[in-house]
Amino acid sequence: MTLASATVRSGRHGPPGSPHDKQTRPVSRNAGTWFLVLPALIPILILSVGPLLYGIALAFTDAQSGRTRSTQWVGGLNFQDLLHDALFWDSFRIGLLWAVGVTVPQFVLALGLALLLNQNLRMRWLARALAIIPWAMPEVVVGIMWRLVYNPDAGILNETIRDLGLGDGRDWLTGLATALPAVVVVGVWAGMPQTTVALLAGLQNTPHELHEAAALDGAGAWRRFRTVTWPVLRPVALSITALNFIWNFNSFALVYVLTNGGPGGRTRLPMLFAYEEAFRYGQFGYAAAMGCVMVAVISVILAVYLVGRLRGGEDR
Repeated sequence: MTLASATVRSGRHGPPGSPHDKQTRPVSRNAGTWFLVLPALIPILILSVGPLLYGIALAFTDAQSGRTRSTQWVGGLNFQDLLHDALFWDSFRIGLLWAVGVTVPQFVLALGLALLLNQNLRMRWLARALAIIPWAMPEVVVGIMWRLVYNPDAGILNETIRDLGLGDGRDWLTGLATALPAVVVVGVWAGMPQTTVALLAGLQNTPHELHEAAALDGAGAWRRFRTVTWPVLRPVALSITALNFIWNFNSFALVYVLTNGGPGGRTRLPMLFAYEEAFRYGQFGYAAAMGCVMVAVISVILAVYLVGRLRGGEDR
């Protein structure tokens, strides 16, 4: 048997190590990569992408609760109704106030805590462990705990106010002027640990040699932070702030447990409003249209963030 016939029978078009053999390896590598990715990709497609596409399709129908009701295609009628729905736009405004009011103090306080925990302090490991306790608690548990704190009769906050002689306290979660600020405080407390952890990781990537060189040049603490720490921390800060804003804008469980959107709709976030339309009033199509609007807003925020990051990378 000749070498050519052996090559043909073995299924090769050239000897081992030939250019054709090298070209077939990336194909098998890609197939192996997809095989490893599929176990993680399939749940995402089934549990995230599938419901998202179904919700978008539902937004163009008059779907309502009830098995005997027939669903009709209504086009953009739900979106037209949203444009004239003052309650929805009011909840949208409250959602933006909530997202900004939680995200900004969350970042400022987390940055201060991260700078403190980055110092060479005694029992630093214990302080770091205590700092992430709120992160380990489910939002429902956090909401129930803070309802007890805000309790008008036996809550620790009103009891402290009375003991200090500052008044009789108030009903924080049912007052029209205090409900949203009180809920914002809880949101800041509950979300600060994850921001602290992210910023602390960024601080630990800052070379100590740069701080030492800046100190030898006579730079103070603020100047060292501005010229050495912040340039390294800036990408982490932008990323965690964008993620926190999106997460806070989509909040549901915490506010639902604390106030259920009250009093008088003062804490009715967009997700709460959509939940009520879908599961209290059975307007599934209308609620799906609200969800599409919120997805569009979040997509715009992400696009602006990504464009800013890409421009920042080009400038560097």
